Amino acid sequence: MLLRATLSRVSFLAIAGALALSPAACKPGYSVNPTSFAGTKIDAKTMVTLGPGDVFEVRIFGENELSGTFRVTARGKIRFPLVGLVSVDGKTPTEVEEQLRIELGQKYLRDPQVTVYVKEFNSKKIFVFGEVQKPGTFAYEPNMSIVQIITLAGGFTRTAYKNKTNVTRIIDGREKKIQVPVEAIGEGREQNFKLRPGDIVFVPESPL
Repeated sequence: MLLRATLSRVSFLAIAGALALSPAACKPGYSVNPTSFAGTKIDAKTMVTLGPGDVFEVRIFGENELSGTFRVTARGKIRFPLVGLVSVDGKTPTEVEEQLRIELGQKYLRDPQVTVYVKEFNSKKIFVFGEVQKPGTFAYEPNMSIVQIITLAGGFTRTAYKNKTNVTRIIDGREKKIQVPVEAIGEGREQNFKLRPGDIVFVPESPL
């Protein structure tokens, strides 16, 4: 009985290993993981820094009179009630939350609960070139996807090689190119791809 159980286990592991090494199991939908690139998690709230022209909402729990919407000035600041001028340029929304929490907690409120929601990333851009109807530069929006940016660019031309769309992204100071099958995404066969500020989207011409 022990020998039979051992042989069965070995057979199972061999089959599992063969499946794991099969082309179908190894082939990803993207040239890289769509939600993680070079080990860096894509999260608009924690990774994207604020800059001049950006618009965000601040909510203070239980303090409606302090909550509101703010636009970052050309000098990278906002004027917040009670606190005054606050420098936010180059800071993430999470860092702004912590800064306001400390400022308000030191002088005015007891353990304030601060939340920052970015509405417009006007300081951050997405660049779209190639076989789209309206190539150009577009303002980044939180959670912007490849399908959304192609739509903003007027959609594909008739000669677009949709599944060979490339996204060039700077990771750790180096350019990385990601191939994104946009046509397959539109047909629901692949997961949508989230963009990051500074991404360059290029749609090549189909060889046919």
